[in-house]
Amino acid sequence: MKIIILGAGQVGLSMAEILSRENNDVTLVDIDPDRLEGLQDHLDLRVIEGSASHPDVLEQAGGHDADLVLAVTNQDEVNMAACQIAYSLFRTPTKIARIRSTSYLSHPEIFCDKAIPIDVLISPEEIITQQILRLIEYPGALQVVDFAGGRIQLIGLRAYFGGPLVGHQLGELRNHLPTAKTRVAAIYRQNQAIIPHGDTVIEPDDEVFFVAAHDDIREVMSELRLVEKPGNRIMLAGAGNIGLRLAQALEQKHYQVKLIESSRRRARQVAELLDKTTVLHGNAADEELMTQENIENAEAFCSITNEDEANILSAMLAKRLGARRTMALVNRSAYVDLVETRMLDIAISPKITTVGILLAHIRRADTVAVHSLRRGAAEVIEIIAHGEPSSSRVVGQRIDQIQFPPGTTISAILRNEEVITARKNTVIEPEDHVIVFVIDKQHIPAVEKLFQVSVTYV
Repeated sequence: MKIIILGAGQVGLSMAEILSRENNDVTLVDIDPDRLEGLQDHLDLRVIEGSASHPDVLEQAGGHDADLVLAVTNQDEVNMAACQIAYSLFRTPTKIARIRSTSYLSHPEIFCDKAIPIDVLISPEEIITQQILRLIEYPGALQVVDFAGGRIQLIGLRAYFGGPLVGHQLGELRNHLPTAKTRVAAIYRQNQAIIPHGDTVIEPDDEVFFVAAHDDIREVMSELRLVEKPGNRIMLAGAGNIGLRLAQALEQKHYQVKLIESSRRRARQVAELLDKTTVLHGNAADEELMTQENIENAEAFCSITNEDEANILSAMLAKRLGARRTMALVNRSAYVDLVETRMLDIAISPKITTVGILLAHIRRADTVAVHSLRRGAAEVIEIIAHGEPSSSRVVGQRIDQIQFPPGTTISAILRNEEVITARKNTVIEPEDHVIVFVIDKQHIPAVEKLFQVSVTYV
């Protein structure tokens, strides 16, 4: 596939690295030469310096025969103009743009071929908002991702001593929960991946990823740790786009929300837009303010400013002062592994989350959803099985007959609105939505190839 990526920020660079290593013809465009310097030495791609929305730059990048334009610069208007030009001049088949402004996103009707021809809109702020909401909804979860329109969810959590299944074999899960539609997809023990089997014993502090039907999630969580009831008191730090969106969403779910903002002007603006949230002007790293606002009673503290260091420090302070769970928005990849300790529960990486959403629209085969796990080391994908036994390597096959790459497992299937727990003897049928866990993301191309329909396959 011939792909033009516009913008060499964190998301653009990550996409360029992933897609170039998956044998795509990638061209990366950015107006800043410093961002492009040296990339061709270690990545198999072309780089072009210039404005992403200029016709001559798009032409130089190969717009005349590009399969896809991915516009992820920091400016909405540049992304929109680039997609418009790619469509008008080159009839580029697929155009994906990152759009941040709620003013644009609140009018989806403008994004069509007769107006602004963008096929897929990506809003990082909305993606992060939904991610945090799910983490608040499931206390104790390290990661929560949706598949099959929310009918199936994957949860990552740490197993604690006292959970009924901890210290026991996984095979006992079916005895404990005979009607639950669930399967453990992977276990990480001291940062080493373990492929789960029936005789695998769950140990305290294991990081366990399981897939289950939405209605069975809490019941399965209770097998691995004491399940906390979702708390009602939430404190947020940072009233930017994410902070405002999150406060509005939490209000609708009847949470009691306090929002701290360091800019007096922004605090006043946001206070006028929120109905029930208490908006405070101050610094979330101010211990006196946090104590005064009863941080020890907060069920969750989320620091979502534009500054990584401020987010980390305020979340660590909130944890020390008694907040039950703390989350921090962390853009720099080098920080993410460092800060997820006992002093900070969850570091949220916008880059990793956004890249996963983008990959769902770019990957080969009929991929519906892609989510990165373990800070990008593993992936779980929802992919549709097409074809017949004569044209497909998976349709008509039992799961134990399919030659998957090492460390790859099928966890669940959605078939005609029914959630099916994947077993060794489960047969894949046409149009099944298959949830595949891949411990080593380098094997993703091989997994996609398995699901591609071939007219020559017999």
